[in-house]
Formats: sequence, C-alpha cells, structure tokens
Amino acid sequence: MSDVKIRVGDKNDLPNILNLIKELAEYEKASAEVEVTIAEMENWGFGPNKLFDFFVAEKNGEIVGLALYYYKYSTWKGKCLFLEDIIVTEKMRGSGIGKLLFNKVVEVAKKEKVRRLEWQVLEWNTPAINFYKKYNATLDPEWLNGKLTNYQLNLL
Repeated sequence: MSDVKIRVGDKNDLPNILNLIKELAEYEKASAEVEVTIAEMENWGFGPNKLFDFFVAEKNGEIVGLALYYYKYSTWKGKCLFLEDIIVTEKMRGSGIGKLLFNKVVEVAKKEKVRRLEWQVLEWNTPAINFYKKYNATLDPEWLNGKLTNYQLNLL
C-alpha cells in the first residue's frame, strides 16, 4: 500500500467526496437519500461552525477513499469521536485502504484522548462487520437508532 497516501481532506476534495458518498448510498440501496450539496459540505466542514473532519485516501492522484468523523459528547463518558463513514471505491475494496483510513481516525482518537470511538454498521454489511471484528470492536445489538427526518421535524 506504499502507493496509497492518506491525508487530511480539503475543500478541493469535496466534489470527489460527494461522488464517494453517492457510491456508498448506491451500495446501500439508498441513492435517493443523498441530499447534501458541495456548498453545504464546504460550510459544515470548513466554515465558522465546522462540524466534521475527514481524511482521504489517494492512489495515483485519484481519491479512492474517505473517512469522515466528528466529535460528540456522552453524558457518561465525556468527549467521544464518531466515525460517520469509511468509504472506499468499489474497485479498491479489500486492498487495505479501509484499514489505513480507520487507523488514521484511531490516531486522532488517541491524540485527542477521547473516551470512546463510535460508529454504526448495517446489520447486513458482512464485509464491514468482519472488518471491525478484526479490531476486536464491540458491536452492540442492544441499542436502537432513533431519528427524525427534516420532514418529520417540520411536522412538529
């Protein structure tokens, strides 16, 4: 993997990042769910009220992977890091890029001394589940994910 470079993402990467997000949504059979725009990502990733950070994986000058994360706060644990997504292009999956990206996020978690690094994985995504099991990760079957969509929020 010496030909793969992991680096902090920048504004110029956002069009490629949005393409990766759309590729993931297609893989998860949820293409219509992608609503975010490049302008929104620029504002939320680089604006005055920054919400997220990300690493990109480059091979031969092409972005082939992404790890997007942000800080959260647990009432029980304090400062935590949430890994929103690791995305690797379909043609590069299984090549070790996901591991390189995950390890960079782990480095951030250690450096920042967070009390917990968290993420979600779909119950049917066996390749991802097996990936996380290699790290001896706890995959918690007890907690249900709750959410209100923008539509639902506007009904309240």
